[in-house]
Amino acid sequence: MLTVAPARIRTTVSVPLQLSAGVFTPATVVTFHGLVDGREHLAVVYGNGLRQPKPLVRLHSECLTGDVFRSARCDCHAQLAESITMMAAEGGVLLYLRQEGRGIGLYNKIEAYRLQDSGMDTFEANRALNFADDPRDYTVAAQMLQSLGKTEIELISNNPKKIERLEECGITVYRQRLTSGHVTDANRAYLRAKVEHAGHTIRVE
Repeated sequence: MLTVAPARIRTTVSVPLQLSAGVFTPATVVTFHGLVDGREHLAVVYGNGLRQPKPLVRLHSECLTGDVFRSARCDCHAQLAESITMMAAEGGVLLYLRQEGRGIGLYNKIEAYRLQDSGMDTFEANRALNFADDPRDYTVAAQMLQSLGKTEIELISNNPKKIERLEECGITVYRQRLTSGHVTDANRAYLRAKVEHAGHTIRVE
């Protein structure tokens, strides 16, 4: 098990967040001191998420193109929206991690798009740019959960690597909850690559 440096809560503030047109839900946004990578990651707590001994948790890596502009090239916005709907209904914690493009950054992700247009898949494009398939580090996620007093969780994810890396950092994933596939003509090749290269649990026709 990896030794995870302690972090502490910096600020908590209540913010009503939109679920759908005209529908809002109360949430609490949490910031932190002492995260190992120095980035500004957020926890968003829905409902009674922190009162649950084993809360529902989503680790979501920032995707500007998907989350904000709703790019059809990935399933990020759809997964985020589905996860928030679950957590708003049941209580839970969203960890919004500043790890754009599976950790390679926004500009490099756009460059990877260009390489994908030439015939590479998303992982081959990473390698062509001299990055690992998935260089994300989930130590900060473990720090955030520990700061919130949660070391055993139910994880919303189709990615088995997230479970492995969280457990390496002392977080027990007692149950995995899958999201829907969200397969479209625009993202089918991308999702198929995630299944073939990273073992994601997605049914891609």
